[in-house]
Order: sequence, then structure tokens, then C-alpha cells
Amino acid sequence: MAKRERTLQSIPPGAGAPAGPEADDLLALVARGDEAAFERLYDVVSAPVFGLVRRVVRDQAQSEEVFQEVMLEVWRTATRFDPGRGRAMTWILTLTHRRAVDRVRSAQAASTREEHAARLDPHRPFDEVSEQVSGRLEQRQVRRCLSFLTGLQRESVVLAYYQGYSYPEVASLLGLPLGTVKTRMRDGLIRLRDCMGVTG
Repeated sequence: MAKRERTLQSIPPGAGAPAGPEADDLLALVARGDEAAFERLYDVVSAPVFGLVRRVVRDQAQSEEVFQEVMLEVWRTATRFDPGRGRAMTWILTLTHRRAVDRVRSAQAASTREEHAARLDPHRPFDEVSEQVSGRLEQRQVRRCLSFLTGLQRESVVLAYYQGYSYPEVASLLGLPLGTVKTRMRDGLIRLRDCMGVTG
């Protein structure tokens, strides 16, 4: 797990070699938990995957986040790939497009909510603006504190609280028992709270 996370963090997206039939063989090995095959697959598919994400999402920072999410999903769900139904690259790019579109829709929904709130009260008092600034600073602190969680704690918290998945959905995505996910979520939130200095 730790080795895989180092791989995801150390290789820049888009730095891979052109994808080819090799991806089919590598994904079959990844489905069996072969980390070396995953590292090679990362090299092979990173350029087309990141390119697709960038075209859909456009924002560089968000594109990098989505790219990492896609590669984690490939590792987690490689066993679901059926070579009888198509090529590995097609399957991976389908996952990629879905993730990228979900991110764009989420961003658009947030923007729509903000615009609607602004129309309802275009002359918001200074305190509300100040609260928004504080909220953004808090988001930065949350991102920093997330880095102190274990990989599985971080994945569980991000899926549930930032991507809107229910606990059963998180358990399904991670291939873990529901009780395990709830325990990791609880422990992760406790560590987040401690990191942020929240009391009570």
C-alpha cells in the first residue's frame, strides 16, 4: 500500500509512454495485486489518462487530483476488468471520463449554489464575506491535515465527505467490509480533529 502511494505521488501525470496492448497484460497482473505491474501500467497509461482529464476538467490542480483518483480506482477495481469485453485502455479511459465528468458536475453544482445564494442576497454583510475567507483557510488546513492520515483513512474520508459517497458505497469502492470502513472513518476523523485543534 505504502509503495503504491509513493508511486502515485512521485510520477508526474502525463509522463508515461504511449499506451498499447501491453496495458491488457499489465492490468491482468494488477488485478492479482502485482505492484510492479501497477507501476509499469502507471507509466504506460498516464499520458492518455491525464490528457483526457485535462481536456474535461481544464483546471490543472483539479486535473491532477482527478488523475490520482483514477489511478487509485484502477488499482482498487482492476479485478472488475473483463478482457472479453474490450481493451484495458478503453476500460481505463471510461473510468477516467466518468471521474472527470463527475468532478466538473460537482464544481458546476457548487458554482450554481453560490450564484443562487448571491442573487437572494446581493448585499451580504462583511461578516459573511469574512466567513467565506475563513472557510477557504479552513479548507487548506483540512487538506494539510489529510496528509497525516494513513492511506486508507484518507481514501475513506475523502470518498465520504468530499465526493458524497455513503458508507456502504465507500466499502464497495474500496472492497472492504462496512464495519472496517466505519472504523477507519472514525479514526481518520479523530486524527483530523486533533490536527485541526478542534475540541469538544
